[in-house]
Amino acid sequence: MSKKHIGTSFDDFLAEEAMLEETTAVAIKRVIAWQIAQEMQAQHLTKTTLAKRMRTSRAALNRLLDENDASLTLTTLASAAAALGKKIDLKLAA
Repeated sequence: MSKKHIGTSFDDFLAEEAMLEETTAVAIKRVIAWQIAQEMQAQHLTKTTLAKRMRTSRAALNRLLDENDASLTLTTLASAAAALGKKIDLKLAA
């Protein structure tokens, strides 16, 4: 057998099933939530402390850290980054 892989890529499969955008959004959110949690741990910050720095509720912070909740506003993300002394670096990729 000369071909290692038979069929389409996983991304092609997700696109065919109309699930690519949602799956990508969930994956991005999981990475963001993980990065924020890692930075909180590195800075020894509690959720309550970070929520106060962000001038938001702990419930809102919990939604931000919930890797299964794909809803995320840029304002919330920017607020979390600033509260952690970080900046956001977003770009569109081919």
